[in-house]
Amino acid sequence: MNGYGSGYGVFILGPRRGVRVVLTDLGATLMRIDVPDRAGRSGNILLGHDDPAAYPAAGAAGPDCYLGATCGRYANRIRGAAFVMDGKSVRLVPNEGANQLHGGAPGFHRARWQVIAADADAVTLRHHSPDGDAGWPGALTATARFSLDAEGVLRIAYHATSDRATHVNLVAHPYFNLSGDPGRPITDHRLRIAASRMLSIDAEALPLGTPAPVAGTPFDFTRARRVGEGIDAADPQIAAGDGYNHNYCLDGAGLRAVAWLDHPASGRALQIATDQPGLQFYSGNALPARRTGLCLETQGWPDAVNHPHFPSTRLDPGDVWESVTEYRFGLCEG
Repeated sequence: MNGYGSGYGVFILGPRRGVRVVLTDLGATLMRIDVPDRAGRSGNILLGHDDPAAYPAAGAAGPDCYLGATCGRYANRIRGAAFVMDGKSVRLVPNEGANQLHGGAPGFHRARWQVIAADADAVTLRHHSPDGDAGWPGALTATARFSLDAEGVLRIAYHATSDRATHVNLVAHPYFNLSGDPGRPITDHRLRIAASRMLSIDAEALPLGTPAPVAGTPFDFTRARRVGEGIDAADPQIAAGDGYNHNYCLDGAGLRAVAWLDHPASGRALQIATDQPGLQFYSGNALPARRTGLCLETQGWPDAVNHPHFPSTRLDPGDVWESVTEYRFGLCEG
């Protein structure tokens, strides 16, 4: 662990097979991931900051991009910042117009998480969210374990329990730019997603409720293609998201590979595996430097609290909510 003047902890995992991961206890945030390119040159493939003090802390004002952070207790958007649970109305605290985004304010990403264990292979962090936090029912305890194995695979495992019935959807929010140049657009990256359906959204980026097939649309990444090919297509859903900002309804179940991203110019490649039912593909449209990073957030479906036919995100007392996501780095062909 390395300390900064801000007082936040910084932890380094690895290097393993040339992969080195840096994270902080502020927001359980990934700060950088160094990965070699085709020529063996190491480069940081995440958007972020070198000092935790540069990230927004609890109580800070201003815009939020959630760079590399853990979002919770419920990632993505909830319509009207409200839902009904067991016949009772739950009113959340809105932080994006009338809606709640990424668990509200200040959010898990602005909290300093407690360090449970840390070494060169793994870091385990814990955060306690009291009953009523941002309107959420139940006192919830969440843990995040970041580990890097001998093959250089980064694994993020989330775990949560609550003393009352609630909903949970913890998400890691890294912005990838495999070129290693944070000022370079990600439109030249190639992407494949194992999903034949996605959730259409309205003008507030909230799901309309019925999964739509991706075949024949700019959202079809069932075969690898450049991100830039459809990002400005004349399509109502592209307009609604100002590019890509949609949940993909992942095929299959259990821990399985769901997304493949590569950057032919540098040769870097990334495979993502998860046990979650959804993946939010966000092309960084609202970043200060537009579209210089992209997110592939493994998650429960957005606004599932208001759509009983979506995969459930409910957590009851005595039960455990868990998720696992793995990031495997390598080289692409071509």
